[in-house]
Order: sequence, then C-alpha cells, then structure tokens
Amino acid sequence: MIPVILSGGSGSRLWPLSRKQFPKQFLALTGEHTLFQQTLERLVFEGMDTPIVVCNKDHRFIVNEQLANRKLECQRILMEPFGRNTAPAVALTAMMLVNEGRDELMLVLPADHVLEDQKALQRALALATVAAENGEMVLFGVPATKPETGYGYIKSTGDSLLPEGVSRVLHFVEKPDVKRATEYVESGGYYWNSGMFLFRASRFLEELKKHDPDIYDTCLLTLERSQQDADTITFDEATFACCPDNSIDYSVMEKTQRACVVPLTAGWSDVGCWSSLWEVNAKDANGNVTKGDVVIQDSKNCMIHGNGKLVSVIGLENIVVVETKDAMMIAHKDKVQGVKQMVNTLNEQGRSETQNHCEVYRPWGSYDSVDMGGRFQVKHISVKPGACLSLQMHHHRAEHWIVVSGTAEVTCDENVFLLCENQSTYIPIASVHRLRNPGKIPLEIIEVQSGSYLGEDDIERFEDIYGRSTPIERGVSVKTIAQ
Repeated sequence: MIPVILSGGSGSRLWPLSRKQFPKQFLALTGEHTLFQQTLERLVFEGMDTPIVVCNKDHRFIVNEQLANRKLECQRILMEPFGRNTAPAVALTAMMLVNEGRDELMLVLPADHVLEDQKALQRALALATVAAENGEMVLFGVPATKPETGYGYIKSTGDSLLPEGVSRVLHFVEKPDVKRATEYVESGGYYWNSGMFLFRASRFLEELKKHDPDIYDTCLLTLERSQQDADTITFDEATFACCPDNSIDYSVMEKTQRACVVPLTAGWSDVGCWSSLWEVNAKDANGNVTKGDVVIQDSKNCMIHGNGKLVSVIGLENIVVVETKDAMMIAHKDKVQGVKQMVNTLNEQGRSETQNHCEVYRPWGSYDSVDMGGRFQVKHISVKPGACLSLQMHHHRAEHWIVVSGTAEVTCDENVFLLCENQSTYIPIASVHRLRNPGKIPLEIIEVQSGSYLGEDDIERFEDIYGRSTPIERGVSVKTIAQ
C-alpha cells in the first residue's frame, strides 16, 4: 500500500495564519509538529510503503525541510505548477505507478487533517484493504454526529459488503444548510466525507477513463511531457493548464458503481476553519483556546491566537481573534466560514497579505520585512549554514548588507570577499552579486534596499543551485553580463 499525500491546498479559511505561500499543512496548529509532519508520522507502520507527496512546486523546499526536520522520508515528490483539484493529482500519480509496473493500492490522504486515534485508523484500513483488493473504490466516512455545514456528506445503503462493516455508497450530498444537516444526523446512515480514499491504481484509472475522459487524456499527455528525475516529477505547465479542475468525488466516486464506504471513528477533523481548530485543541475552564501572549478576562468559548503582540480580551463569547505581524482577523465563531470570502475580497484588491507572511521562507533560509517606505525597504535575512542565494542582479535597486551574526561570503561583480559580524558592504544597482553562508551557524544580516522599484520580481538570476535561474541569452557568459 502506497500513501499518496495531497499537499496542494491553500487553507484560505485559516487566514491570516495560513497564506498561499505557506498554507496550513505546514503549520503547527495542533501540537509541536505541523499537520504535514503528523500525517506522514501516523503512516509509519508495517505494511505501509514510503509515501508519495503531491505539492505545489513553490512548496517543494518547504516539504523537503519539514521531512528532514523529523527525519521522515518520501519516495517521490510530484510538483504541480498550480492547483487542479484532487482528480488530476491522483490520476498522474496512478499513471506514474502503472507505467513503472507498480499497480499497488493507493491510500489517498490530504496533508492537512487531524486523526487522533491511530489504532482506529489501522482498523479502518484493514477493512478497506480487503474491499480494495476485491476491486472496490473505498471512501472513508466519518459518522455524522452533529449538523456540520462545512463538510460534504455520504449516504450509505446500509447493506454490508465483504468484509462486514463495508457498505455501498448510495449518493453524495454537497455541504448542506443547518436544517438539512440536522435531518441527516437524525435519520442516520450519513457520513462526513473525509476526503480519504483507498483503491488500486489501475482501478482508479479505469473508472476515470470511463467517467471523466478529459482528465484521463490530459493527464496522460501531461505525464509524457513532464520533467522526471530520480525523486521528483515536475508537471508540464502548458499541458496541465488544459486539465479540468475536478475532485475525485466529482470525476469518479459519484459516478462509479464500485464506490463503498468504510466507517472511520478516529477523531477525524479537516481543521478547515477556525471553529474546527477550536474544537480539536485543549481548552481552559471557560472553553477558551489560546496561543501566544494572551490574557483573557470574563470570556467564554473563544479562540485567541497571538503571534508576538500582547492580545487582551475582555467580555467576549464565541469570538475568534487571530493576530499576526501584518494582519488581524476578528470573527464570530459561527461566521468563520466567511473567512474564505474575505480572502477572495483581499485578493481582488491586490493585497499581499493573502500570499505571504512578513517572514518569507526560501530554500536557503528566510527573510523578514522589517520596515518599508516609498524608496526604501529594510529586511532581516537569515541564511542556513552552507546555503547560498542565487547569483543575481537587480535593475532598479541598490542594497546595503550589514552582518549581525555569522560570516558572509559576498560576490559582487568580479570581487569575492568575507564579511564578519558588524561589517558591511554596498551592492550597486545592476551589479551581479551573491550571498553565501560558509559557516556552521546561521548567517544573520540586515539588508537595506533603496531605489525606484523594490518588488521581488526585480531579479534576474544567472546561477541557482535550487533550479530557479532566469533564462538568459545563450552564449552570453555571467562574466560578460557583469561587465
């Protein structure tokens, strides 16, 4: 059995903590480790193969760093240029496996869910394995215990298949209103759709070809044109853009005659919004969940998340307050599904707060925007030991670098030199330059940018060990460009 971890979501309903470039699966929301790390760790047991991870290409280095941080492994990383929902991601994975002669059971899991009971998960997997080996398409359903409007629902026939405990899916229901959700819970036989599946790779492809041939054909062509290395596959952007944006449910599970449901009673949550995150976290005597520097007075059932500043709350009930360095979100706990619409509104306004935090992570480390004005910007840059930035040039800004900790190796045009703590240098506009950390401790510098345009897209890369180089005219050397 091969776990296929889908890690391409943006988690917009958990804004402002979750951002497009650093979404919720890479955040530690329910403990010391991130949701992505927890997902992989719960799959380390006998009979489970090393996972395959499907992620956005912009998140590849976050994935690698979080794997290394917990000494976890994955056998392949499949990188999407942009999201096209779950059906294309799983189709491309299944096609890759079948092409390699590995027609194995695929356990499809989102990277951003919570499962509290490991033994219950393994019991459900045991039932699902028998069904999947008999050619069934298994969906794990969480028994609906309350009228939740944020989940899709599944209605089962109640007739047991083989093995006992597995039943055929009667129909799927989109996210209902409160009245319908209450009826579902009271009538029984309804499950929340967990988004977790188990099926054989060839079975999925057979059903996909029958019920959604557009995705099947486009994915075949995408895989053929994709860049494949030993441990990564980068999907061809132009072909992948033609792929319909459909879920596994819509493309296959709602149409196939082989869909069945296995009950999953493992303390599951998709932690898809702030109220569900409140539910899965430890609470004080008044039902409050707090993180960070938070002081609460006369308040009940609140979710307060601080991220540096002191947050004080007085006389509130069922309120969510989330503070980050550059944004604050306040909502009633019953209205947090509206956060996604707020993110859409901010995107329409071109607000950068939906894309990145003030601290932005890169393969070599991170940078934090400290201050900004009309013609200047101040950043705190941290470079990991042995890491280096690309050899690059800016057309509209100059930079001053001040080393506050560690040792910096600086390339500026034809000059290469070292800077130690409290030393500084100046990088003129249009100079070809690079920053490297040759030491054993993190390199910390303050960068002061000045110029007419300070956007992150004012960068021309000539060499980059992370494969991000900007194409330049063939036959023109870096030395020629520097001159």
